[in-house]
Amino acid sequence: MSGRLLRVLAGVSVAGAVHAAVNSALLRRPPADPPPVARPVTVVLPVRDEVDQVAGCLEALLDQRGVVRLRVVVVDDGSTDGTADVVRAVPDPRVRLVAAPPLPVGWLGKPHACAVGAAAAEGGVDEVLVFVDADVRLFPDAIAAAVAVLDGHRLDLVSPWPRPLAVGAAERLVQPLAPWLWTTTLPLRLAERSPRPSLAAANGQFLVVRRGAYVRAGGHAAVRGEVLEDIALLRAVKRTGGRGVPIDGSCLAACRMYEGWDAVRDGYAKSLWASVGGTPAGGVAAAAALTAVHVVPPLAALRGSRAGLVGYLAGVAGRVASARVSGGRVWPDALAHPLSVLALDVLMLHSVRGRRRGTLRWRGRPVDATGPAASATMGR
Repeated sequence: MSGRLLRVLAGVSVAGAVHAAVNSALLRRPPADPPPVARPVTVVLPVRDEVDQVAGCLEALLDQRGVVRLRVVVVDDGSTDGTADVVRAVPDPRVRLVAAPPLPVGWLGKPHACAVGAAAAEGGVDEVLVFVDADVRLFPDAIAAAVAVLDGHRLDLVSPWPRPLAVGAAERLVQPLAPWLWTTTLPLRLAERSPRPSLAAANGQFLVVRRGAYVRAGGHAAVRGEVLEDIALLRAVKRTGGRGVPIDGSCLAACRMYEGWDAVRDGYAKSLWASVGGTPAGGVAAAAALTAVHVVPPLAALRGSRAGLVGYLAGVAGRVASARVSGGRVWPDALAHPLSVLALDVLMLHSVRGRRRGTLRWRGRPVDATGPAASATMGR
């Protein structure tokens, strides 16, 4: 490789690290002592075979402070493991269990379950809808603090990014990449103000949206067949004049998304192919670009290249910046950034291959919205 090209790749890595540092300073942060929320708040909790998770999630939801008109709608999406029984055993009138009906053609499971839960909400036009996944644990002021950001900055949707909990090599290599990607590539202030749907990042683990904006955007019906329904929902809100952005959720919630390599591999396979451009080709191109910028310079550094060393250190610095704002582990994990990108390459190829072969499945159901069997609960 020519020295000039290597310097270009290192320069891109440096630019990404600088951008991550700027975003770290600009990221909206919730107040430590949020004001109480007077208007109704309905939490929609879609579940499918979450018997080990749902009780802990509900306990945290019902322990929220400063939300006097809180309701929780749990949508059981065809569970067969006793999840519904756990919910029925919760002795709190604020909790309502709803069974999701059979999927209509063209719907994926999670958007459908979220739509069912939103339809069951009864808070009126000033209501706030909160969508939470079962493996997320909200801290006591999470909802009130997220609503405070929503109101304080006149936003229509906020996506507090939960603190990623990672155990073992596979999780520690892969899980920090999601917040690193948007802190490195998404101009937060521009994304917050701009109506362009392409400037969007969101995490369906924890979404807070004004009901009026949700309805104007078409709700989850507008994203019924989207693999990445969280980002698609934010884009729909932006298309209809709303504003939304990811915010600091490290002090509001935590989530261990997948446990072990097999879960990481299968969990990312269902959606990673659509993460850039919405096509397998776009995903492969993005993985190739990330590899060029964040793997090639470190390899050159091993051969004594100063430009390569600069590129490697910039990649590490970007990971440090994103880890600090997301609440993730900083050291020594950031030093393994090139290995993280290589792991992402493996996951991307597995996802693209599965998409092309039509073999992607999640929770025992196909990841496909083209027919009546389309029923994957995406993301969990």
